[in-house]
Amino acid sequence: MTRPLRAGFIGGGFMAAVHTRASRAARAQLVALASSAPERGKQAAHDFEVERAEPDAHALAACSDLDVVHVCSPNRYHAEHALAALAGGAHVICEKPLATTVADARRLVEAADQAGRVGAVPFVYRYHPMARQARAMVARGQLGTVLTLDASYLQDWLLEDSDDNWRADSGTGGASRAFADIGSHLCDLIEFVTGDRIHRLAARTRTVFARRGGKPVKNEDIAALVVELSSGALGTLLISQLAPGRKNSLTLELHGTRESVRFEQERPEELWVGRRDGSQMLLRDPGSAAPDSARLSVLPAGHALGYQDAFSAFATDVYSAIRGEQPEGMPTFADGLRAVQLTEAVLTSAKDGAWIGTTPAQDSGSHASKD
Repeated sequence: MTRPLRAGFIGGGFMAAVHTRASRAARAQLVALASSAPERGKQAAHDFEVERAEPDAHALAACSDLDVVHVCSPNRYHAEHALAALAGGAHVICEKPLATTVADARRLVEAADQAGRVGAVPFVYRYHPMARQARAMVARGQLGTVLTLDASYLQDWLLEDSDDNWRADSGTGGASRAFADIGSHLCDLIEFVTGDRIHRLAARTRTVFARRGGKPVKNEDIAALVVELSSGALGTLLISQLAPGRKNSLTLELHGTRESVRFEQERPEELWVGRRDGSQMLLRDPGSAAPDSARLSVLPAGHALGYQDAFSAFATDVYSAIRGEQPEGMPTFADGLRAVQLTEAVLTSAKDGAWIGTTPAQDSGSHASKD
């Protein structure tokens, strides 16, 4: 396929804006968009410079002139819209969570496989070059044996009870909010960088405000986890959308028998490397980076890359997979299923007060089971 891929988009909000920018950067033709209402779809198509608006998601999914559909609708519709796009013959990029239930997420994995279509989920923090550098350091044994990890994902956009969003409605956003929305990113990055699995976990969740914007809230604002990896490494995870001053603070720190390494999403050009006899700050430099990190360093050292660059690199990889290539580390529907399974484990543990095993699915894509 030598012509530009023809892309469609379901959704007209913040994530649709991110997806359309990434699709344009990946040199697709932005053909069609549908949103929650026809007028909203027309406005979003105009704002995002998409060629036309379709009346609704199912009309878009049935279009014969689309190669790939980006699903950016509210969480409760992800499975429905992604299945419709697959049935229409398109490849699919679906926002996380892939679905709000494990059964629906598994259906999507099976549907993409049976249709012979690429299904991808934008776990885009994998696409920061320094996250790939940390992964390479672990893989080549530079850290030694990983013993512990300290990880968090903190935001403050829902700090007040007057802060409201459709994600706070469990009927639309799902039974989990903070963990499904951002904790899933954190767990995906942990498993991707370590090459290991979260083997079991114990979790506590908290819903701070019983009501937001006058409406009842059932899904969580905060989640705290203790995890054990298949290797025996132990870790703590804190996920909160009520951390004042933290806008999008994803942090992963690994401690090995030789070295430690720390990646911070808000400082994506750096890696802190810790040693007993001294530490250093490693800056992004494609000239000295591991090959997979250098591949994503589309700008020279000193020219900062950020979130949108990571998203564009993800879209570029997915489009190359649609053309038959096999890009390293691309997150698939199987990785989306894995995230939904972890979300279910967190909710079960928080309810029952027990350790929950998290044995991965057999078809878990880029993550090899070590159980």
